[in-house]
Amino acid sequence: MKQNMGTTDRILRSIVAAPAFVVLGVVTGPAAPISWVFYVLGAVMLGTGGVGFCPLYLPFKLSTRSRTAESSTRQH
Repeated sequence: MKQNMGTTDRILRSIVAAPAFVVLGVVTGPAAPISWVFYVLGAVMLGTGGVGFCPLYLPFKLSTRSRTAESSTRQH
C-alpha cells in the first residue's frame, strides 16, 4: 500500500473533515440513521488521514503527495 496523500491532505482530513462529520452526526441526532453515515465518514477520514492512503484515489491515478516525498521514499 503506497501512500498517495500529501501532508496537507492528511491534516485537512484529520483535523477538519473528521470532526466536521462527527458534529454533523451529533446535530442530526444520535439516533437518526443518517448520523451513523456521518460517523462512518468521519472514521474513514480519520483512518485515511492517519495511514496516508486513500483507496478512492487509485482508479483515478490521483496523488496529493509531492514528487520529492515520493522520490525520497523510493531511495530507501
